Amino acid sequence: MSPRRAIVATLTALLLVGIMWFLWPRHEITEKESSRGPARAASAGGFAADKKIAPPIATETSHLADQLNSPKGNITADLHIVGDVLENFRSNFPRDGNPVGSNAEITAALTGKNKLGYAVIPPDHAAINRNGELCDRWGTPFFFHAESGRHMSIRSAGPDKKMWTADDEEFTP
Repeated sequence: MSPRRAIVATLTALLLVGIMWFLWPRHEITEKESSRGPARAASAGGFAADKKIAPPIATETSHLADQLNSPKGNITADLHIVGDVLENFRSNFPRDGNPVGSNAEITAALTGKNKLGYAVIPPDHAAINRNGELCDRWGTPFFFHAESGRHMSIRSAGPDKKMWTADDEEFTP
């Protein structure tokens, strides 16, 4: 075999190995596997059908929402705080953009029920009602409307606690 053919054959073999490695199926580590440790998980074949590991619990507490609904603030400041919270969430999930769904679903994502377990707002924040909704200073759940994947308008019902009236306040960062 000529040296040129040997080089072509070697490069072809390396290319095939690379493609196989890239396309080889991978699995997620399950709770049962992680409790076995590396030696026992490997001996079990590494393919258990147990439930998946829960996302990590956030170790730091965010202070972005500390002043939300503070007696020293006002609804304009509160809306800006919620806007900052949403921006912080988006910056940690750039592919996902805004959290989606109802107020309770958005609040759940902001309080750590997301794939990273990252809580932008503490789950026990005073602005979260019994239904898990983020509320304005009058106790009315905010209305979130995704303008796009990167922009979310936030509306407060205002002091009359009725949405879509003259005293509503809205902020679109």
